[in-house]
Amino acid sequence: MALFNRKNQPAAEAATAALPVDPALAALTGDYTIDPAHSSIGFTVRHAMVTNVRGSFGGHEGTLHLDGADPSRSTASIDVSIETIDTGIADRDGHLRSADFFDAEKFPQMTFRSTQAEQLGGDAYRITGDLTIKDVTKPLAIDLEFNGTATDPYGNERVGFEGSATILRSDWGLTWNAALETGGVMVSDKVKLTFDISAIKAAAPQA
Repeated sequence: MALFNRKNQPAAEAATAALPVDPALAALTGDYTIDPAHSSIGFTVRHAMVTNVRGSFGGHEGTLHLDGADPSRSTASIDVSIETIDTGIADRDGHLRSADFFDAEKFPQMTFRSTQAEQLGGDAYRITGDLTIKDVTKPLAIDLEFNGTATDPYGNERVGFEGSATILRSDWGLTWNAALETGGVMVSDKVKLTFDISAIKAAAPQA
């Protein structure tokens, strides 16, 4: 289902494709609030060159706007609380919150604001935007899969996405490390981000 604009679509094809509007797609148009109880934002990073450490941010909120008639106008906005980082080890979490890494006291939030979205084929999409960590803003492209829609037992209309992106943490000023006696470093520069998003459609305003 084409939620977003197709990448590099020829002008003539785009004009033709713009005429019919898929009723199922048009029905998705609206504003959505990310449901933090059924969503997760996580990360994976190589530790000591031999294993992976996984963690997540328990505190996050965000909104989506989906436009079925003009998919290029779809947007996403996410705010993440650094204080809620959780790798399962309290001492490690405290170090990550410290000035060595995120400096959560001074920079309490990580944010993402979309600037572009495109369809890669089928239910695969890419959303590009600005990721800000520690007051450093860099572009980030997130590859997403649209998981579909559903009405939950409480009558909420939901959409679901899952996706991932890979970054170099040093690009955002997260440069702390320690050398290993056997060579290499304690923490890799490369970090994989993962997103599992469930969002609830806002009720239509009363006439």
